[in-house]
Amino acid sequence: MEKFIDNLSPMDLMRSEKMSLVQLIIPVESAHRAVSYLGELGLLQFRDLNAEKSPFQRTFVNQVKRCGEMSRKLRFFKDQIIKAGLLSSIHPVVEPDVELEELEMQLAEHEHELIEMNSNSEKLRQTYNELLEFKMVLIKAGSFLVSNNNQAVAEEWELSENVYSSDRYVEASSLLEQVKKTVFVVFFSGEQARTKILKICEAFGANCYPVPDDFSKQRQITREILSRLSELETTLDAGIRHQNKALTSIGYHLTQWMSMVRREKAVYDTLNMLNFDVTKKCLVGEGWCPVFAKAKVQEALQRATFDSNSQVGSIFHVMDAVESPPTYFRTNHFTNAYQEIVDAYGIARYQEANPAVYTVVTFPFLFAVMFGDWGHGICLLLGALVLIARESRLSTQKLGSFMEMLFGGRYVLLLMSLFSIYCGLIYNEFFSVPFHIFGGSAYKCRDATCSDAHSAGLIKFRDPYPFGVDPSWRGSRSELPFLNSLKMKMSILLGVAQMNLGIILSYFNARFFRSSLDIRYQFVPQMIFLNSLFGYLSLLIIIKWCIGSQADLYHVMIYMFLSPTDDLGENELFWGQRPLQIVLLLLALVAVPWMLFPKPFILKKLHSERFQGRNYGMLVSSEFDPDVEPDSAREHHEEFNFSEVFVHQMIHSIEFVLGAVSNTASYLRLWALSLAHSELSTVFYEKVLLLAWGYDNVVIRLTGLAVFAFATAFILLMMETLSAFLHALRLHWVEFQNKFYHGDGYKFKPFSFALITEDDD
Repeated sequence: MEKFIDNLSPMDLMRSEKMSLVQLIIPVESAHRAVSYLGELGLLQFRDLNAEKSPFQRTFVNQVKRCGEMSRKLRFFKDQIIKAGLLSSIHPVVEPDVELEELEMQLAEHEHELIEMNSNSEKLRQTYNELLEFKMVLIKAGSFLVSNNNQAVAEEWELSENVYSSDRYVEASSLLEQVKKTVFVVFFSGEQARTKILKICEAFGANCYPVPDDFSKQRQITREILSRLSELETTLDAGIRHQNKALTSIGYHLTQWMSMVRREKAVYDTLNMLNFDVTKKCLVGEGWCPVFAKAKVQEALQRATFDSNSQVGSIFHVMDAVESPPTYFRTNHFTNAYQEIVDAYGIARYQEANPAVYTVVTFPFLFAVMFGDWGHGICLLLGALVLIARESRLSTQKLGSFMEMLFGGRYVLLLMSLFSIYCGLIYNEFFSVPFHIFGGSAYKCRDATCSDAHSAGLIKFRDPYPFGVDPSWRGSRSELPFLNSLKMKMSILLGVAQMNLGIILSYFNARFFRSSLDIRYQFVPQMIFLNSLFGYLSLLIIIKWCIGSQADLYHVMIYMFLSPTDDLGENELFWGQRPLQIVLLLLALVAVPWMLFPKPFILKKLHSERFQGRNYGMLVSSEFDPDVEPDSAREHHEEFNFSEVFVHQMIHSIEFVLGAVSNTASYLRLWALSLAHSELSTVFYEKVLLLAWGYDNVVIRLTGLAVFAFATAFILLMMETLSAFLHALRLHWVEFQNKFYHGDGYKFKPFSFALITEDDD
């Protein structure tokens, strides 16, 4: 058996990639290029060797500051482009990269130019607003100061002056201020009163303008103001055109510049994680990389040495590691979503069995068991196909949180819909309506009129329906009891099968990590306990289905514990059932102490034998201090705490025993949600659509159809989909993964330009 297992081909997703702790010694002249090439490769996770230093104490702090300043300028340019309504001018153009110093000078020039243009424009707009305000004061005050005899002349003058004003700039100036203003006149006598009034106006932010008493002088000043306003309008137009031209030119390169600065900042942030050896003029770094990527990393370092014309090459060597390596799975568009579902619970411990391999199939299948309706499944399939067909377009667009989540799970939605169609065909439900897809029913009425179909029932006259539930069950007296019994027993079978799979995976984990104790004192008793009780229940369900017995399985399981030696009577399904139950009950009782006691005592014995007589300390010389040696893979032997190990084993054993009962009961949610979905769909079909269709009125029929479509889309296809998804998620996280999955690892996060986003600016 073990030889057969050893000969099995490895699964890419079954175990995380083997990782190596490596050390890099890079000459200073090629360090920047080497880190850049490693960022393009994206397969090396650097360790921060300067964690005790603040950001301002690191070697390349000035370069990081420069990149941060350039990022600020680029954000300023983008804000100006958006403010000017020229967002369409930003194009992702690919051009040869410029040097960082040259780009820094260009950005400084562009910023200075834009700031100067904004300042000039602001001054011109302020002058324009003041002149416009002065003109309005002259018009309002002039009409107030004229005598009654000249009232008609004043109104004519006000009308003529307004004709010369530009409506476009009046509106623009008012939008700039966003403040409602009032023109008022203050009459006073004496210079002292004038001084006080000016101070009061200044305190309340009121602008004061000189208005001459002479009507002709007012008209002359107004004409001068209109002339200056016209000149300012022309100047402002020219300034806007010049600024838009400059912003358009910047927008043409903006995406590339932002990407370049983002990459440069990431490179210098990474260089700050390396140790700088002043005497040897080199940088020393450490990091994790997958074993398969070691040759690629070395090739990138050699290319950096050649391209930088360095006389000294980089040194790359593998180190011994004390801590556990990060976890890295290579996924594709299809498997990535399922891996994310598992990672949301916890990152896999290094090289432990990955639940995502099985989640690809079990997750959408358990969802479909709860959602099974091949009409609803087709609707989900169409949505999934639309997302997959537009994959290339949607992957480059910025989506909302909900759409992004939906797009990321498009392949999960695809399999969920396909399995829903499959389970819907088994349940024989199409929007809750049964169809004779696979042939005629096995039942018929007792008389020709079928008047006794709902009273006396149907009779069987041919072989069972070839696939799925017979359509004649729909609407019969025994529909609900039959479907209840079928789906409840099916839920138990699926739950016991998945829990057994989880325990089997714990065996492969123990075998992979060469832990024979876990195999003998954890895997074996767990398999015995689970299958002695619930495996036996599953066997009884299958036998009852095969022979068509009327035995009460509740009675069998309850009295298996209460009165194991009593005669089973009519509940006996096969010969030798009673002695088999006694044996299984004894095995289940033996399995509990088997899980609890042996492992802690054996661990204590092995620890005492391993360190027996090793009470002396390690000799330490002045030339060698093991506590400060960075590359040593020393083992730190901690004192064995028996009570802690025993309590941990006791908690684990109790959790498994109680969990075997509660987890099996938890799988009954498959039955409950499936029945709820079916009944809800039936209610909408019969009480909404058929009821409305019974009226000979087009409006009522269309209203009923609209309500049915709305209920189907938003309740059955959205809310029920989310409900079944969450319940399937719980079954995998709790009932399945707790049998073998620790999930206490940490994710491999390599330094990669592809992982840098706009949020990192």
